[in-house]
Amino acid sequence: MSTTTELLTRAAELFPGEVVTTAHVRHLDLPLQAGRLALITLDNGFDHTKPTTFGPGSLLKLNEALDQVEAEAAEGAVVGAAITGKPFIFAVGADLKGVELLKEHADALAIGKGGHEVFKRIAALPVPTFAFYNGAAMGGGVEVGLHCDYRTVSAGVPAFSLPEVFLGLVPGWGGCSILPNLIGPAKAVKVIIENSMAQNKQLKGKDVFELGIADAIFEPADFLEQSLLWAARVLKGDLVVEREAIDRGKAWDDAVAWGRLVADAKVHGAAPAAYRALDIIAQVKTATLDSADLQAGFDAEDAALADLIMGGELRSGIYAFNLVQRRAKRPVGAPDKSLARPVGKVGVVGAGLMASQLALLFARRLEVPVVLTDIDQERVDKGVGYVHAEIDKLLEKGRIGKDKSNRLKGLVSGSLDKAAAFGDADFVIEAVFEEMGVKQTVFADLENVVSPTCVLATNTSSLSVTEMASKLKHPERVVGFHFFNPVAILPLLEIVRGEKTDDASLATAFGVSKKLKKTSVLVKDAPAFVVNRILTRFMGEIQNIIDEGTPIATVEKGVEPLGLPMSPIVLLELVGPAIALHVSETLHGAFPERFTVSENLGKVVKAGKRGFYTWVDGKQVLDPEVLELLSFGDTVLTEEQVLGRALEAVAQEIGLMLEEGVVAEAQDIDLCMITGAGWPFHLGGITPYLDREGVSERVNGKRFLAPGVASVPA
Repeated sequence: MSTTTELLTRAAELFPGEVVTTAHVRHLDLPLQAGRLALITLDNGFDHTKPTTFGPGSLLKLNEALDQVEAEAAEGAVVGAAITGKPFIFAVGADLKGVELLKEHADALAIGKGGHEVFKRIAALPVPTFAFYNGAAMGGGVEVGLHCDYRTVSAGVPAFSLPEVFLGLVPGWGGCSILPNLIGPAKAVKVIIENSMAQNKQLKGKDVFELGIADAIFEPADFLEQSLLWAARVLKGDLVVEREAIDRGKAWDDAVAWGRLVADAKVHGAAPAAYRALDIIAQVKTATLDSADLQAGFDAEDAALADLIMGGELRSGIYAFNLVQRRAKRPVGAPDKSLARPVGKVGVVGAGLMASQLALLFARRLEVPVVLTDIDQERVDKGVGYVHAEIDKLLEKGRIGKDKSNRLKGLVSGSLDKAAAFGDADFVIEAVFEEMGVKQTVFADLENVVSPTCVLATNTSSLSVTEMASKLKHPERVVGFHFFNPVAILPLLEIVRGEKTDDASLATAFGVSKKLKKTSVLVKDAPAFVVNRILTRFMGEIQNIIDEGTPIATVEKGVEPLGLPMSPIVLLELVGPAIALHVSETLHGAFPERFTVSENLGKVVKAGKRGFYTWVDGKQVLDPEVLELLSFGDTVLTEEQVLGRALEAVAQEIGLMLEEGVVAEAQDIDLCMITGAGWPFHLGGITPYLDREGVSERVNGKRFLAPGVASVPA
């Protein structure tokens, strides 16, 4: 038994539940009388909704296929070998469910080495090799193709990436070593570091070709036929593939340095994966595409993979990935979807920016009539005009065609007459001023004009849904439907059940959310729900620390290890000091012992300032006019003390929220923070990070998650 087979057989025993990908070998006579080709098709036996992955059992199957092809090539029975995938899917990399099960460093190392040993056999075949990227390719799926001599890609490929750094790994089956030597270090850093850390940005088929990863691109309709013809021309010598020379001097060092700047800006050194990947890219500067030359890089990939697999960051990354990919699709506590009523028309009360964004989203996703109302015609016209202008932008960018543009515009209208506008609506959402009396009046007016089955939704960010519905004859139809700004980008929708909300209204809300392509989390009607409550406690503690006397620069530096998408002070400006003040006042009213209302923040709002910063000569600096307004104490904390105090406040608040049953489990807190607040994916959400840093136990006396959930199993 070969070393590779031994390695993978042992690894396969650790992962009995693997969905094994087979590697079917068939033989095709190439066009132009170029000879016979061995075509390996990767297929797990399921349709495209269950993408093909590589676990140890799958690598063993590919290894067996390569035994056959190697023998045929040695006998002269084939002139070339190619790899492709099942319809719509090439392969999407390592099976992460198997990675989660690994408990020993040696087993993690075996997965890395096993993948390398199999993939290197492709490069070592005595005939030219081709990868035909026919569909989605990620991680190990991309890397298996990188070991081939040539690659073609379908113009219809929707997703192509090396997402490992995003999850807390490195491209560990050749990606870090081969890619920079194939397309140059700058482009490789873009794919491995920049795209991965930009929320796992995907490449399309056209991008793959333009970057030089693929040597040719063909339309999906006859992709395989054209790829075979292209391969035949290469094999006959009619076509010579020329690639750009790689600059192995200063340009290589500059690319790696740029990658480090990107990583620093995103994670501030708090997660190791990007830095390990960049170390490997730096190491292979003097290598070539010859497999033996790259061996030191492959060894470094093995070591990095094993170390990262046994680290908390990867487990947290996989945990976060599973939340977003699985839990988000099956919201815990949602009523049976059969109870949902059809929604054939939507009403939006208000025509300001938020209301207009909602109208655009409803029209685009539901493709049903959407009517806006407001207190005067000018506001209504402005709201409808905004939606139509945004549709025009989509048309200009080629995101929609002319017919679709006209149809969407035709769906969105405005009216001052609520009875005419909403009489036949099935779902009406209000997005008016965040004040209880105003919202209660809006709902009272609506109840007089809508049908008995119409759902009334509120986009409130912090007010009680139960109180809002309390004066209605039918409070059971009212549901919280809290979006996050910008509406088109942030996926989270907190769906709030009031005390009297019935199952049919709630099921309808979840059904609408699904059509809007939002991530829904069922939330109890509690002050500020989930995201705003946690962020307000966090921001409130930061504001307290500043007010007490710690310099803003120290505070900003103190929270850098979290790798947040923006600093708390910049976030304050984005949210708006007035909104932040309003939410803090709401929460202070509910929980005065924990939520403070900053006098300094009140002064900023009263002065009409947008935040603490201003721009001078293209640089962001503290606004001297704002600083003059403020008064500070004389307690100065260190950076470490700032971070510790902020995290302890958050850990306490989350513990209390779980005790109150605001959401079903800690997993829902993390899903909300990742999809609604941009909480760093590499941290796995907030609760794994608090567990990992020991804050949960220090504050609450226990972890939020059981050992082995978002951490290495004991």
